[in-house]
Amino acid sequence: MKKFGKKVLATVVASTMALGLAACGGASGSNDTSSNDTGSTDTAATSDSASSGDKIKVGIINNDPNESGYRTANDKDLKAMFCEANGYDASFSYSLKNDEQITAAQKYIQDGVDYLLLSAADTSGWDSVLKDAQDAGIQVILFDRTIDASEDLYAASIVSDMDKEGETAANWLKDQNLGEYKIIHLQGVMGSAAQQGRSGALDTLAKENGWTIVTQQTAEWNAEKAQQIVQSVIDSGESFNVIYAENDDMAKGAVEALDKANISHGVGKDVVVMGFDCNKWALEELKAGNWNYDGQCNPFQASYIDDVIKKLEKGETLSEKTIIMEEKGFDASTITQEDVDNYGI
Repeated sequence: MKKFGKKVLATVVASTMALGLAACGGASGSNDTSSNDTGSTDTAATSDSASSGDKIKVGIINNDPNESGYRTANDKDLKAMFCEANGYDASFSYSLKNDEQITAAQKYIQDGVDYLLLSAADTSGWDSVLKDAQDAGIQVILFDRTIDASEDLYAASIVSDMDKEGETAANWLKDQNLGEYKIIHLQGVMGSAAQQGRSGALDTLAKENGWTIVTQQTAEWNAEKAQQIVQSVIDSGESFNVIYAENDDMAKGAVEALDKANISHGVGKDVVVMGFDCNKWALEELKAGNWNYDGQCNPFQASYIDDVIKKLEKGETLSEKTIIMEEKGFDASTITQEDVDNYGI
């Protein structure tokens, strides 16, 4: 199969990377395990080049599937699509660290993949890798997250508008017209597109409206770390009335600290609770009135990526280089069971 001028490269397999079998609908190989929250990388490959035939060879670099319910759904969606039954020979690498992701990308370039699919841990530092891929005739497709790089260095970008997610949430908070705003801001992994978008909007409105940010710390998407941060604020005696958590897991951890201290939260209670991602369990908390707001982040990008690859394989010109996922925010006072069923992940 001719791949748009891709150079023939010798396959280099790094001995430090574990290989396993990834089948349709999920991983079936015993070595296809997710990384822990230290950001270590693990790779799973469907097959070697000798058995892949004319299948499209893709290297997929993602964040840790255990990072959140969103990421688990995102990884499952990708594995269901990029499997042998759908004509793909796919390898998967996971890390929450940019340098480890870059190492994985370099390996895939050396392996001679046809497409490199990337959800970057950090928005910066990717130019040299993308140029190497371009020189090798490898098409790069961004998913989930944007990066700071020239559009000439990648074929397409299927992403959420993280800035808009943050603006929608921050404007919702402003519209609550609280008598005062004393906010605990729990940030995601610093430097990621999700963190930057969700933090930026809150920072802007807080400055414009004189809101107090009681503490602003990264809990790295982790519930336990979020609980510890909120507990430390409670122990300090500092008053607060808003939890702005940049994902559902951190909101969950924050609520555990509130419950432990017998501090009421949710609709008509002492503390407003906000999260992102729309896990089904989080939307159920919203519907029960225990939380106040949850911002959607759509994890189902695989079909969009597949469509882009099919068009590129046919030599077609893409009508849109950047595809923005449709998303919304949910309010506890208006959410329905239908919303929970349709949008919960």
